[in-house]
Amino acid sequence: MERNPSAPIVFPGKTEPLISIKKIIVLVLLSTALISNTYADLTTKQEVAKTRGIILYNQYKATSAMPFLTIAAEAGDHEAQYYLGESLRRKNHYMNPEARKWYEASAAQGDLYAMIQLGRSEKYFCTLSNDCPPEQKLSIEWLKQAKHIAEPKAIQGDAEAMYVMYELTIDDVWLEKSAFAGNPLAQYWMAIGTRQGDGFFLPWKRHEAVGEWLRLSAQGGYPPAMMEYAAFIYEDQGDLALARHWISEAAKTGYKSGISSYGAYLAHSPSMFDFPLDLVKGYALTSLLTELDGGGNVQVYVNETLPEIAEKMTPEQILEATELAKEWNATHPPLSFFPDKLSR
Repeated sequence: MERNPSAPIVFPGKTEPLISIKKIIVLVLLSTALISNTYADLTTKQEVAKTRGIILYNQYKATSAMPFLTIAAEAGDHEAQYYLGESLRRKNHYMNPEARKWYEASAAQGDLYAMIQLGRSEKYFCTLSNDCPPEQKLSIEWLKQAKHIAEPKAIQGDAEAMYVMYELTIDDVWLEKSAFAGNPLAQYWMAIGTRQGDGFFLPWKRHEAVGEWLRLSAQGGYPPAMMEYAAFIYEDQGDLALARHWISEAAKTGYKSGISSYGAYLAHSPSMFDFPLDLVKGYALTSLLTELDGGGNVQVYVNETLPEIAEKMTPEQILEATELAKEWNATHPPLSFFPDKLSR
């Protein structure tokens, strides 16, 4: 299945799309249920460092994330080791020795995602020069090991294992099984694939299937699906109330596109989906995005939009919005692009 979501809806004159299915995202609702029982017991300080590192990674701040992830990775935490490997690989744009070291440490504890990334590293430089250490596993061996662990669990009905099998085999049958078993990420990709022409449907049935998969994924808690479903329900049924609901729900998860959309619509910059005007909340939410200055071209959008909203406000309202932003930060999840855990 080709993973190219349709073009986002972009506000006229704005450089940052507000409704988007851009799959940007570090946390895709995949648990650690498939990992072996070998875990590191982290101290409170190490656990805090791990959490901070993953937050920064999810905000496309891999360089800033690495010192925090290293603390937990060196303590033996397989998940921190995986994300440290991801950060190092993405920073260097290829599988380098340092990244591979941490992937292998994670994979040695049974982390399937680390195994998959090692299995995808065909262009690792030593394979090109034919001088890999003799003890180093080949890519195909890592993939076989991951399949050996995941397949029995998938056969027993584990939805995440089914999705891992899809990643390993690129067999849409596993994706469909995972979606029917309730995996929100698989449901999202079923919606995208169906919209792009996968499967056999009568034209109107295909459209219905797209909406149903998006609905299930949104209800399952996957933020990109929430935004997609909001757009779908508005275009298909003109249901503004339901569209507003899912945009606000996406914002509550910390999803960048949810925050930017909800803030802009509340401030009527522009006025869409019939949101009631709330300049204070719109300014507060938009101002939160300044935290994402490390990636996604968000700062350009913020620099354009905040002054536009501020022009409609009194100084007292701006001060109120500043306090509201602090309150939102304290009571909601951290901002995130929700990048795919198995990024390429």
